[in-house]
Amino acid sequence: MAYNELLVNRVREYLADLPGVEEKKMFQGVCFMVDEKMCICIGKQDLLCRIGAQQAELELEKDNCRQMINHGRVMKDFVYIEEEKVNTPKALEYWIGLSLQYNKEAKSSKKKKKQE
Repeated sequence: MAYNELLVNRVREYLADLPGVEEKKMFQGVCFMVDEKMCICIGKQDLLCRIGAQQAELELEKDNCRQMINHGRVMKDFVYIEEEKVNTPKALEYWIGLSLQYNKEAKSSKKKKKQE
């Protein structure tokens, strides 16, 4: 199993009634795109949430999560949350809520042009 299917199903259930939600296989897991913007991803054991740099800084101070680092570059808007820290509905709802809140102001990534 490449990713935590139970956690994917929990997130899927939470987002089921929201418009503009799409699932994509990314980062060896499943990412939930909201309004064509990456919002929440699930990997083997972690939840990756895009919560914005300011909120990430606050959460990192609380020691709730760890910063995403991609190829040596700090991704300030993204944090990883260990599976054990989202094992209750309330905890998962907290992180999904932060992600959805930031999604409203987050910029979409640039679309890649298809090569002809």
